[in-house]
Amino acid sequence: METQKQIDHDLMRRIQRDDFTAFDKLVDRYKDRLVNVLFRMLNDRNEAEDLVQDTFLRVYKHRQDYDFTYCLSTWIYTIALNLAKNELRRKKKFKFFSIFDMQENGVELKDNKPGPQSLKMVLDKAIAKLPTKYKTAFVLRDVDQMSYDEVAQVLGVPLGTVKSRVNRARAILKDELRPKLEERRALSKGSLVPVRTM
Repeated sequence: METQKQIDHDLMRRIQRDDFTAFDKLVDRYKDRLVNVLFRMLNDRNEAEDLVQDTFLRVYKHRQDYDFTYCLSTWIYTIALNLAKNELRRKKKFKFFSIFDMQENGVELKDNKPGPQSLKMVLDKAIAKLPTKYKTAFVLRDVDQMSYDEVAQVLGVPLGTVKSRVNRARAILKDELRPKLEERRALSKGSLVPVRTM
């Protein structure tokens, strides 16, 4: 039985010979996982889908440069994450207006009070707030379920650094989610007022 690496390498050899069917199969193998990872990084599904398309365009454009001594998945994820990092840097360059500037210019601000949030929404928001280096390691390891070794290869950092970043992300998420989980627990026990413990 062929391993995932052998299947990927077979597809890549065919892609290097301009086999578009093999390219479509490769895209199908990775696109959903990549969209999921990039969505967690960027918090925007459309941007994530666009970057996945850019990723596969680059894979095809540089198909002859691929080094078969490495896992193809590592190469693809590296391209995708580099594109995401560039997008995050680009976003930071935008200047944001304050709420007061918007009010003075006649922009109407709606007060949408959020209702109860699902646990998934709360978790997604907490992941989105993680610093990029922790978020990337966490998403690759715990969401996409890559091995620590694969994450280290994709990020180009030592194995110990990956483990440290994943553990730090888990600790931050635990601290962030604890009050919300305790509030839910109190509400589910029939309390009329959300109870927060210090």
